[in-house]
Amino acid sequence: MVNLTVINRKDITKYLVKIIIISIILLIITKYFFSEKGEKEKIEQTGTQLASYIEGVDLREILSKTIPGINEYRKTLSEQKDGMQEIYETDIETIQPLKIAIDMQTSMFKSITIKNENTQVAENKPEEPEQGEGEIPEEEKIEQAQTGLSTEIVKNNVPDKFTNQYKGVQIKNGTSYNLTEEMLVPDVTVNNKNIMIFHTHTCESYTASEGYEYQQTGNYRTTDLNFNVARVGTELEKQLKSYNYNVIHDTTYHDYPAYNGSYDRSLTTVQNLLTQNPQTDVVLDIHRDAIGDYSYAPKVKIGEEYAAQLMFVIGTDGGGLQHANWLQNLKFAVKVQQKANELYPGLFKSIVLRNSRYNQHLAKGAAIIEVGATGNTMDECLNSMKYLAKVLDEVMK
Repeated sequence: MVNLTVINRKDITKYLVKIIIISIILLIITKYFFSEKGEKEKIEQTGTQLASYIEGVDLREILSKTIPGINEYRKTLSEQKDGMQEIYETDIETIQPLKIAIDMQTSMFKSITIKNENTQVAENKPEEPEQGEGEIPEEEKIEQAQTGLSTEIVKNNVPDKFTNQYKGVQIKNGTSYNLTEEMLVPDVTVNNKNIMIFHTHTCESYTASEGYEYQQTGNYRTTDLNFNVARVGTELEKQLKSYNYNVIHDTTYHDYPAYNGSYDRSLTTVQNLLTQNPQTDVVLDIHRDAIGDYSYAPKVKIGEEYAAQLMFVIGTDGGGLQHANWLQNLKFAVKVQQKANELYPGLFKSIVLRNSRYNQHLAKGAAIIEVGATGNTMDECLNSMKYLAKVLDEVMK
């Protein structure tokens, strides 16, 4: 038997109105006490009590008790993609409109502080750096990748198969196109003014490791941007900026709270970003390999450290959607991978060519780059971005 909770839109509106009214009353009371001069002791006591009360109140919990089932639900999401079933389970996903409204109220109260003798109220704001404090601390300075290092692919349990090869670059052709050598010649140039990074499957995550332990909100998935592929994108952003590139990195959730429709949502995001940044040819969608074998951790040893292997996934118009840029996308991937094979052999697995479009029709240097798999650790994936940035700089400068 399945118990269903029916939530009436009018009830939700009623509870939201109550929350807003209570919030306004509390603000009026607070302003009244803070406006009375000469009562510093009373103000401090009231502010402390109010902050203590707000700190202990979870409005979302109140709603959950009042309207059963509104705070959380479990949902199994699946998407059939290119013959491989990807199944994800998202745990405790909060209904977004209510979460946003409540978080705005709680964060507003928690920001109240007694500022000084004048009993003014102010939001917590970061202090302005003193002169000389704007420099990047030594420990935060970016370590760029070195070249001339020994490279060795670590053996794993999933073979890297390919159907075509162009001067050492291997391609697994999953389309009906007959790839000729002329089609693979990397005679493509891209505008290096901007590099765009985004994530269609933002919540994809990895095997936890020391310093990168996290709470999963699904099967190798988390909404915490410090532990999913968005963190990998942030590392690539930092590395590319150290080479003086202008990087646009978008960390919007496109697969949360719903997984299905992720590509439709990321399409809207990228279209908006390209409108704001029209001189952008390189558009990278950073993913994690979705192979369901959780012992699969493709990696390469470069020098004395391990880095997750990377893989280009390039779409075409083979699925019936218009895609005039797919051949340019493929040539760009071949160009990058040629340079990677020269600097760090084994950093990339074979390029995968598929019928799906993956929104890559929007730019001539668009691509999916899958960084590692579920068995890899965040450390390994962050290391990869150091070497990827070096390769991209060599290709684009």
